[in-house]
Amino acid sequence: MTTHTPASTTVTNIGVTMFTVADQDAALEFYTGKLGWEVRGDTRFGPDGEYRWLEVAPPGSTSRLALNPPMGGGQPGGCGIGVETADVHGEYARLRALGGVQIDSEPESSPGAPLLFMISDPDGNHIAIVEV
Repeated sequence: MTTHTPASTTVTNIGVTMFTVADQDAALEFYTGKLGWEVRGDTRFGPDGEYRWLEVAPPGSTSRLALNPPMGGGQPGGCGIGVETADVHGEYARLRALGGVQIDSEPESSPGAPLLFMISDPDGNHIAIVEV
Protein backbone atom coordinates (compact mmCIF):
# COMPACT_ATOMS: atom_id res chain seq x y z
CA MET A 1 0.00 0.00 0.00
CA THR A 2 1.29 3.41 -0.93
CA THR A 3 1.14 6.24 1.55
CA HIS A 4 1.50 9.88 0.80
CA THR A 5 1.50 13.09 2.70
CA PRO A 6 -1.13 15.51 1.41
CA ALA A 7 0.27 18.84 0.36
CA SER A 8 -1.42 22.05 1.39
CA THR A 9 -3.16 23.97 -1.39
CA THR A 10 -5.12 27.14 -1.97
CA VAL A 11 -6.91 25.65 -5.01
CA THR A 12 -10.66 25.30 -4.42
CA ASN A 13 -12.22 24.46 -7.77
CA ILE A 14 -11.58 23.08 -11.27
CA GLY A 15 -12.78 26.09 -13.25
CA VAL A 16 -12.02 25.29 -16.87
CA THR A 17 -11.08 22.22 -18.88
CA MET A 18 -9.66 22.64 -22.37
CA PHE A 19 -10.42 20.73 -25.58
CA THR A 20 -8.41 21.16 -28.75
CA VAL A 21 -10.64 21.72 -31.79
CA ALA A 22 -9.91 22.24 -35.48
CA ASP A 23 -12.57 24.95 -35.98
CA GLN A 24 -13.81 27.03 -33.05
CA ASP A 25 -16.98 28.14 -34.86
CA ALA A 26 -17.92 24.54 -35.76
CA ALA A 27 -17.20 23.44 -32.18
CA LEU A 28 -19.32 26.30 -30.86
CA GLU A 29 -22.22 25.19 -33.06
CA PHE A 30 -21.89 21.59 -31.83
CA TYR A 31 -21.79 22.43 -28.13
CA THR A 32 -24.54 25.08 -28.23
CA GLY A 33 -26.69 23.79 -31.10
CA LYS A 34 -26.49 20.03 -30.42
CA LEU A 35 -25.68 19.68 -26.73
CA GLY A 36 -27.63 22.75 -25.61
CA TRP A 37 -24.76 24.36 -23.72
CA GLU A 38 -24.32 28.12 -23.37
CA VAL A 39 -21.46 30.47 -24.25
CA ARG A 40 -19.61 31.63 -21.14
CA GLY A 41 -16.90 33.64 -22.85
CA ASP A 42 -15.81 34.56 -26.35
CA THR A 43 -13.02 37.13 -26.47
CA ARG A 44 -10.17 38.07 -28.77
CA PHE A 45 -6.70 38.68 -27.38
CA GLY A 46 -3.08 38.97 -28.42
CA PRO A 47 -1.52 41.24 -31.01
CA ASP A 48 -4.27 42.47 -33.32
CA GLY A 49 -6.77 40.11 -31.63
CA GLU A 50 -5.34 37.12 -33.48
CA TYR A 51 -6.26 34.65 -30.73
CA ARG A 52 -9.71 33.68 -29.47
CA TRP A 53 -10.63 32.40 -26.01
CA LEU A 54 -13.96 30.55 -26.27
CA GLU A 55 -15.71 28.92 -23.31
CA VAL A 56 -18.98 26.95 -23.14
CA ALA A 57 -20.77 25.13 -20.32
CA PRO A 58 -23.99 23.32 -19.53
CA PRO A 59 -26.56 25.76 -18.09
CA GLY A 60 -25.97 26.13 -14.35
CA SER A 61 -22.49 24.59 -14.36
CA THR A 62 -19.73 26.31 -12.42
CA SER A 63 -17.05 24.59 -14.55
CA ARG A 64 -16.42 25.62 -18.14
CA LEU A 65 -14.98 24.02 -21.26
CA ALA A 66 -12.53 26.07 -23.36
CA LEU A 67 -12.47 25.25 -27.08
CA ASN A 68 -8.96 25.99 -28.29
CA PRO A 69 -7.22 25.64 -31.65
CA PRO A 70 -4.18 23.33 -31.68
CA MET A 71 -1.09 24.94 -30.19
CA GLY A 72 2.57 24.12 -30.63
CA GLY A 73 2.08 21.72 -33.53
CA GLY A 74 -0.60 19.70 -31.69
CA GLN A 75 -3.60 18.05 -33.27
CA PRO A 76 -7.29 18.47 -32.40
CA GLY A 77 -9.06 15.82 -30.36
CA GLY A 78 -7.94 13.20 -27.91
CA CYS A 79 -9.15 14.81 -24.68
CA GLY A 80 -11.99 13.68 -22.46
CA ILE A 81 -14.33 14.91 -19.74
CA GLY A 82 -17.27 13.59 -17.76
CA VAL A 83 -20.48 15.58 -17.41
CA GLU A 84 -23.34 14.77 -15.07
CA THR A 85 -27.10 14.37 -15.50
CA ALA A 86 -29.94 13.11 -13.34
CA ASP A 87 -31.39 11.26 -16.38
CA VAL A 88 -28.88 9.36 -18.52
CA HIS A 89 -31.59 7.54 -20.48
CA GLY A 90 -33.43 10.80 -21.19
CA GLU A 91 -30.28 12.55 -22.43
CA TYR A 92 -29.36 9.52 -24.53
CA ALA A 93 -32.82 9.55 -26.15
CA ARG A 94 -32.64 13.33 -26.72
CA LEU A 95 -29.25 13.16 -28.47
CA ARG A 96 -30.26 10.14 -30.60
CA ALA A 97 -33.44 11.90 -31.74
CA LEU A 98 -31.55 15.11 -32.46
CA GLY A 99 -29.06 13.45 -34.80
CA GLY A 100 -25.65 14.77 -35.74
CA VAL A 101 -24.04 13.59 -32.49
CA GLN A 102 -21.59 10.69 -32.52
CA ILE A 103 -22.83 8.35 -29.80
CA ASP A 104 -20.08 5.87 -28.96
CA SER A 105 -21.95 3.62 -26.52
CA GLU A 106 -25.40 2.92 -25.16
CA PRO A 107 -26.15 3.65 -21.49
CA GLU A 108 -24.49 1.00 -19.37
CA SER A 109 -23.19 0.44 -15.89
CA SER A 110 -20.97 -2.13 -14.29
CA PRO A 111 -20.40 -3.05 -10.65
CA GLY A 112 -18.93 -0.08 -8.85
CA ALA A 113 -19.48 2.31 -11.78
CA PRO A 114 -22.35 4.73 -12.43
CA LEU A 115 -24.74 4.53 -15.36
CA LEU A 116 -23.18 6.34 -18.32
CA PHE A 117 -22.78 6.55 -22.08
CA MET A 118 -20.09 8.06 -24.28
CA ILE A 119 -20.22 10.57 -27.13
CA SER A 120 -17.52 12.28 -29.18
CA ASP A 121 -17.41 15.81 -30.53
CA PRO A 122 -16.56 16.37 -34.22
CA ASP A 123 -12.84 16.61 -33.35
CA GLY A 124 -12.71 13.29 -31.48
CA ASN A 125 -12.79 14.66 -27.92
CA HIS A 126 -14.67 12.24 -25.65
CA ILE A 127 -17.55 13.11 -23.32
CA ALA A 128 -18.84 10.64 -20.74
CA ILE A 129 -22.43 11.47 -19.76
CA VAL A 130 -22.78 10.11 -16.24
CA GLU A 131 -25.85 9.75 -14.03
CA VAL A 132 -25.54 11.28 -10.56
